[in-house]
Amino acid sequence: MATSGIQTDEHRYDAVRGRDPRFDGVFFIAVLTTGIYCRPSCPATTPKRENVRFYPSAAAAQAAGFRACRRCRPDAVPGSAEWNLRADVIGRAMRLINDGVIDREGVSGLAVRLGYSERQVQRHLVAELGAGPLALARAQRAHTARVLLQTTKLPATDVAFAAGFASVRQFNDTIREIYAATPTELRDSARKAERGTNGGSGISLRLAYREPYAREQIFDFIGARAIPGVEEMVGERGDRVYRRTLSFEHGPGIVEVRERHNDGSGGGGAWLDCRLDLADLRGFTTAIGRMRRLFDLDADPVAVAEYFGPHAVLGPLSRKTPGLRSPGAADADEMAIRAVLGQQITVAAARRLAGTLVAERGEPLPEPTGGLTHVFPGAQALADADFAELGMPESRKQTLRTISGALADGSVRLDPGADRDQAQQELLALRGIGPWTAGYLRMRALSDPDVVPAGDVVIKSAMKKAGLDRTDVESWHPWASYAIHYFWSNS
Repeated sequence: MATSGIQTDEHRYDAVRGRDPRFDGVFFIAVLTTGIYCRPSCPATTPKRENVRFYPSAAAAQAAGFRACRRCRPDAVPGSAEWNLRADVIGRAMRLINDGVIDREGVSGLAVRLGYSERQVQRHLVAELGAGPLALARAQRAHTARVLLQTTKLPATDVAFAAGFASVRQFNDTIREIYAATPTELRDSARKAERGTNGGSGISLRLAYREPYAREQIFDFIGARAIPGVEEMVGERGDRVYRRTLSFEHGPGIVEVRERHNDGSGGGGAWLDCRLDLADLRGFTTAIGRMRRLFDLDADPVAVAEYFGPHAVLGPLSRKTPGLRSPGAADADEMAIRAVLGQQITVAAARRLAGTLVAERGEPLPEPTGGLTHVFPGAQALADADFAELGMPESRKQTLRTISGALADGSVRLDPGADRDQAQQELLALRGIGPWTAGYLRMRALSDPDVVPAGDVVIKSAMKKAGLDRTDVESWHPWASYAIHYFWSNS
């Protein structure tokens, strides 16, 4: 049963009885007799049906007075795959909230980005998720605070503000309410083994996903496109570490994501080990969101595989590579520049060009680390650049300036809550941006799971070889981006 098949409380209870991890993050179960809420896969004894209530979000369960289970940690589940699939105001709002927009810009900023009034946003979210934007952001802050308390030695005051709380009092009250413990008690309860993984600098955490997850293929895809100076993939296949720089409002950061678990095992848990080293911890929530989008960690691979299962061509491909994802972008504006650099040339050539651009115009790190030396240049810095170092046709340089200027002045928006249809039309209106580039950016920069980049030569060749034509593409919706990656991965 795919997550899309959950329609009634009886279906939800069946998933709970089966302790099915595919539904973690899709809904939450609250137990009246204990006053706690859990993820569906919680290993505790299944409660009686009459003692169970279901909630569409952790925030809704918290608002109803339930505290988080200390055993299954329901606040640490993958996000619902529905938010990337949906293009309506709810999906856009959830993508923005997960990116930390309320901490940075408040509910008013969220409403402006969505093009709705604050009252309309509140009404929509409460009707569908049982909680408004502030409650949803509060639940996210509490999870961030728990991770920081249990994986770092930061003073509680620093944790409070890094997590996005407006005051220490608000932080203390929220932690007590959600976890039934003080910040000190929560820190002391952390398992020694878990705290022991945080040697060296930075913050260690786990990025949860729904199994299966095609680690090797996903690391292959990201590694082949790694820009020198900004990204690097170190280690041997099967035991690699992806490292890259990130730019935030309050300073740069470095993130590492491991292909294997820290204990050296390739499996044993549905998560990727991650380490963040940030100049300012206020970038913590945003950094996590960016990595989740890059590695497509909120996807529902079972739903995708079941959908393509009967397909004569895509069915065998989906079974050949179970858990293949559609990687997004760590920085949408950066991805736009990269897409233009890659027009009509190979992946390797585009990577070299991007490395040249970074070396000439990137922002140097205060201290290089490994192969990481720069942060990718911002759109504002490229809007009037001559790009003499790139040695490409003037028309392509002008396209780089055009898209950089549009990103810098806001006439093209590629943030997590952007209207995807509108963004694609804005891109197509720019001179030098064709259907393939706009489609590729919709797929990766906007994490749209249902895109077929027009005119892709690899897809054309694969379809011809498989005896498919244009009419077959219609059967790929709403998971067309995954169909594309099946073909790309097997080309």
